[in-house]
Amino acid sequence: MNLPNKLTCSRMVLIVPFVIFMLYGRGEGWSKWAALAIFIIASLTDLLDGYIARKYKLITDFGKFMVPLADKLLVCSAMICLVEIGRLPAWICIIIIAREFTISGFRLIAADNGIVIAASMWGKVKTVCQMFMVIFMIANFEPLPFRYLTTLLMYAAAALTIISLVDYMAKNSHVLSSQK
Repeated sequence: MNLPNKLTCSRMVLIVPFVIFMLYGRGEGWSKWAALAIFIIASLTDLLDGYIARKYKLITDFGKFMVPLADKLLVCSAMICLVEIGRLPAWICIIIIAREFTISGFRLIAADNGIVIAASMWGKVKTVCQMFMVIFMIANFEPLPFRYLTTLLMYAAAALTIISLVDYMAKNSHVLSSQK
């Protein structure tokens, strides 16, 4: 269990207090800011674990599998909370979660065949966009430019979700043909 893997695990642990603060105050008051701080810290661990793993050559199969899972758990938990408090349309959440289930199933098939598939560039861009969308939706800034930016991030996250799914399936179609 190297440092990048510990950071990945810490991201998953931070989901619990994040959800508690998000739902406790229904996305308002001091609990909103506590939830936002936790989400930002958890999101930064994603950057940090990847940087450390690449710089010190600490890339592991555990990390290749758990990093995308931790990202999915964090972002999906946040989106479900945002749907619950009425800030995110359910259909956006459904598209994003459906993509995550599809990719997770695909990764399980790959793993069963001894193949570990790392996250793609499109998947990383999608995750960053989703994280910014969540940050802006949690903050719920009132000025009009921020509301437009939040809406733009929401649609960009949905589009990138679909693009990354198509890219992932196209680049890894050999996984389905190499089933035992």
